[in-house]
Parts: sequence; structure tokens; C-alpha cells
Amino acid sequence: MERLRSFIDHLDNLAITLIIFAVSVLLGLLLKYMLFKLLNLYNRYSNPKLVASLTKHLNHPLTYFFPLLFISMALPTVPLSESSIHSLRRVIEIFNIIVFAWILIKLVSVVQDIVRHKYAIDKPDNFRERKLYTQLQFVRKITIILIVFIGSAMVLLQFEAVKALGTGLLTSAGIAGVVLGFAAQRSLANLLAGLQIAFTQPIRIDDVLVVEQEFGRVEEITLTYVVLRLWDNRRLILPLNYFIEKPFQNWSRTSTDILATVYFYTDYAVPVEELRKELKHILSGSALWNGEVAGLQVTDAQHDNVQLRALFSARNSGDAWDLRCLVREKLLYFIQKNYPEALPKLRASVSGNNIPN
Repeated sequence: MERLRSFIDHLDNLAITLIIFAVSVLLGLLLKYMLFKLLNLYNRYSNPKLVASLTKHLNHPLTYFFPLLFISMALPTVPLSESSIHSLRRVIEIFNIIVFAWILIKLVSVVQDIVRHKYAIDKPDNFRERKLYTQLQFVRKITIILIVFIGSAMVLLQFEAVKALGTGLLTSAGIAGVVLGFAAQRSLANLLAGLQIAFTQPIRIDDVLVVEQEFGRVEEITLTYVVLRLWDNRRLILPLNYFIEKPFQNWSRTSTDILATVYFYTDYAVPVEELRKELKHILSGSALWNGEVAGLQVTDAQHDNVQLRALFSARNSGDAWDLRCLVREKLLYFIQKNYPEALPKLRASVSGNNIPN
């Protein structure tokens, strides 16, 4: 009979505990709901991008954070033994650490969204923005790694066995450091290269590069590699230290402006001055030209043709490519229509005795 009464009391205590926890969860969810309602009201009057980013990134973490917060506050009131409360507190502390680290990681993403909104990269003159994006991407990844590392350490330190293990590990840290140093030599080299790239910036996000005879834009810079989006939408993956140790071409290092050339091979009878005027007419009628450089010169003369070089400028490499094609097509049409005798031809001298019947 005594055992039955004890069992019933235990069930009563368990039921009360579950009710307290359920009420705590409901209060936490209610607080989160009210908070997001206030954010939506604020969204109507000011800074909608900030509210949208907070709602997007913090919705799921706060769904767990507020209930855990209320459960932690209500834990001393539950009718359980001291040992049970101690075990529950340990479990809740572990979950609190995990959720708090999750919130910090999401706040880093919120900061990234705000910076990207304030400094838009999709404009012609984006030198400052590309510099900021490159540094932001690297700092974001380092920050997330630190948050995960510190959070994992705090979770592990909740266990007494791990605390005891930590003391033993400290005594062998020197030997372990040497072993890990040799094992992670390449990874450390890439990490140091990443630091160097982030702050000296030989490359930036959206830079135009020519690497391994491939033309492309820097799409992503991670802690260990760089992703180039090539002109035909292929992706070229290169380790970070490649850009420290090997030469490459950066077409937008100091400015996105670029010079473009088109070569023509014509007959000696070509009217150079007329082609020069037509080139300026073509460029002035195109929005691809940035209005800075325009010229046409005879750059070579062979026994059967002359080489003409049209030189002009554009705001970026994409515009330069399109402008090359435009100038090539229109100048070719101009020569065909107005000066067909200036097209390349092969001359031959035939003596009277060799004239065929």
C-alpha cells in the first residue's frame, strides 16, 4: 500500500512537472509570437529590410529559445528531487548553449544581409562594394567557426568526464600541436592565404580574372578555395594559395574600366581616315562605350595587306566583349558597302608570254 501511494505521488509530481513545462513552452511561444508581431508593426514604418532579415533568420531559433528560457526560470518550482532537477538543469543548459550559438550564427547572417542591402554589388562602379564583400565573407566564416568551436567546447565542458580529460590533454598539448601542425600543413597554408587575400585583396568578389587560360568572375571565396564562374557558366575551383603563389590576370583590380581592341586586315587602298570617322560614329551611338578612348591606327603592313587596330574603352569586361562584336560587325559592313576595293585581295603580275589563250 505504501508503495502504491508513493507511486501515485510520483505520478502526481511528474504530471505537475509536465504541466509546468507545457505552460512554460506556451508562454515562450506566445512571447515569440508577440515579438514578431511588434517587428511586423515596426516594418510598416521603418527599415523593412532589417525586419525581413530578422524574421527570416531568427524565426526558427527563437521558437526554441523562449520556451527553453521559461523552462529554465520555472525549473526551481517543479516537484522533483534535487538530483532530478540537477540533471534536468544540465540538459536544459546544453540546449540553451546550442540554441544561443544558433542565434549568434543567424545574427551574423542578418548583418551580412544588411551590408548587402546597403552596398549593392550589381552596379557598374562596384569597386568599394567588392572589397567590402570579400572581407565580409571571410570574417563571416571565421566568426561562425569560432561560434561553433566555443559552443561545442561549452557543451562538452558540461560533462565531468570531459573536464577530467581536458586536464590530461593539456599535458600533451605540445606533442599534439606538432603532430597536428604537420598533418594540417596544407589546410593552415590555405587559411593563412585566406587571411592574406581578405585584407591585401589581390582578388575580390566579382573580380574578372584570367586563370589557367580561362576567363571568369570570382563567385565565391571560402576558407580553402575560390570558385570562378567562367564565361560559359562552368565553375573553376582553385585552392586559395594558388592566388598567392602563381601569377594570374586581374582585369578589375583597381577599376572595372577596360580597353578593347579589334583588328582588321585590309588592302592598301583602304581609306583609313574614313574608317576612323566611322568608328567614332559607331561608338558614339552605343551605350556600351564609356566615352573615354576611341582610336584607329595602322599597326602593321605586310606585302599583301595592312593591319588596322580599333582601340576603345568600356565600363567592364562584359560591355567590352559586346562592344568588340558590335564594332567588328559594323566596320566590316561599312567597308563592304562603301569600299569593297579595300577588302584583302591577292595581286599577281602576269607577263605577255604567259597569258593563257
